[in-house]
Amino acid sequence: MQRARVLSGVQPTGALHLGNWLGAIRNWVDLQDSHDTFFCVVDLHAITVPHEPGQLAADTRKTAALYLACGIDPARSTVFVQSHVPAHSELAWLLNCVTPLNWLERMIQFKEKAIKQGDQVSVGLLDYPVLMAADILLYDADLVPVGEDQKQHLELARDIAQQRINARFGQLDAEGERIPVLKVPEPLILKEGARVMSLTDGRSKMSKSDPNEGSRITLLDPPELITKKIKRAKTDPVMGLEFGNPERPETDNLLGLYAILSGKGRELVAAECAAMGWGTFKPLLAEATVEALRPVQQRYAELSADPAELDRVLAAGRERAQAVAQATLERTREALGFLARG
Repeated sequence: MQRARVLSGVQPTGALHLGNWLGAIRNWVDLQDSHDTFFCVVDLHAITVPHEPGQLAADTRKTAALYLACGIDPARSTVFVQSHVPAHSELAWLLNCVTPLNWLERMIQFKEKAIKQGDQVSVGLLDYPVLMAADILLYDADLVPVGEDQKQHLELARDIAQQRINARFGQLDAEGERIPVLKVPEPLILKEGARVMSLTDGRSKMSKSDPNEGSRITLLDPPELITKKIKRAKTDPVMGLEFGNPERPETDNLLGLYAILSGKGRELVAAECAAMGWGTFKPLLAEATVEALRPVQQRYAELSADPAELDRVLAAGRERAQAVAQATLERTREALGFLARG
């Protein structure tokens, strides 16, 4: 039986942190056992905001290496860099020409980021959801892992595929029904740990773009820095830790991290920490975090010492991704009426 295909990726901007790992990559590792998995480093998305050219390639390699260090197995998954497959850019242009402008103007993330950038907002920032749609649709993805902040983007990809391509350009079968040109993906809602919050504000998601380095723990932070960040994490004056109290978001977040990183689960840690003070709890969380990240950091160090191995993995991933993406692109070109390439 053919496995359902999953496509996902993250930007190589900033260092990957606990939120990226626990909310996305850890789930990707599990999906390898049951799905046909494609994971890319979406470097084209990284230039929708001002960036340092000299840093982009290094960050792209680092992100790909961290995929592998976290347990993505290139023997079971296709791991590649987005810009290595030109079909992403070409399909994005084709989709641009059928996507209504007002669909993009109502995207929540564009509105939020545009306010921050002022008159420096690029066309790319407005348009990157169409590129994201191309990323997904190129690989005939059945499922796309999504958190709350990406649901709107997946809905856009679904609407473009169904309403703007399939309904308008699909050929009619014998019964007069449209034959889909593009597969319409479904969301894959992530399990526990999908939303890791900031260490400095329990109501805000942990983010690579937060200017406060203390707000996040990156996957490559050394033990002493992890301990320092957790020691300084925002808490409250109440004795005893608990889940689910909306008045104590930082408590819920830190206790949730401990439940996942220690491997004990929510029920056990809720009982363990019910009467615990922060002075006792924070060293426990720091130790659990350090130990959970130790194998990731060790594997990353091995990959960094052997850059040829990472090059080999990305070259093999590009070859497989290119074959799948090109077939989808040519199918779409044909449906839109372009002359076949010789």
